Amino acid sequence: MIRLVLILMFLATGLAAQEAEPPMTYERLGKIIFALDPDAQPQGPGFEFTVSDVPVLVITDTNADRMRAMVAIRSAEELSNQDLQRMMQANFDSTLDARYAIANGTLWATYIHPLSSLGKDQLISGLAQTVNIANTYGTLYSGGAAEFGGGDSHDLQRELIEDLLKKGEEI
Repeated sequence: MIRLVLILMFLATGLAAQEAEPPMTYERLGKIIFALDPDAQPQGPGFEFTVSDVPVLVITDTNADRMRAMVAIRSAEELSNQDLQRMMQANFDSTLDARYAIANGTLWATYIHPLSSLGKDQLISGLAQTVNIANTYGTLYSGGAAEFGGGDSHDLQRELIEDLLKKGEEI
């Protein structure tokens, strides 16, 4: 019985926290992006901006309730089977919420989420993970928020996520 009460309290607290944050809209997304990069540029249904010297493109589709953040990495034409295998392994265990993808002859780092349920911190973390997997392509293939091991990479990559979360605190 105590377990049930604790579970219900946990769920109620979680729902209250979710309700406290307004739904994500194109306008709210723009405010967050401009807090991260004051030089961001609206582009049709999205935005072009820079995170840690990396160009990022965010596209929204309000009718489909979707948001996609993308970083172009390189041409996909000469990817080897080893490259493809390693990216698929990374998509499974180390890219976290971001993913490697191929479209229109380009290898991309992407983060895709339903727009309306996207939280501010989820967006910021997803953007940082997307930049991290673009930056670590060919080496660690990591989103940077959770690494297994005791090396230096985790702290260096986690630093970007922490920096962006700090910028987004005021929104």
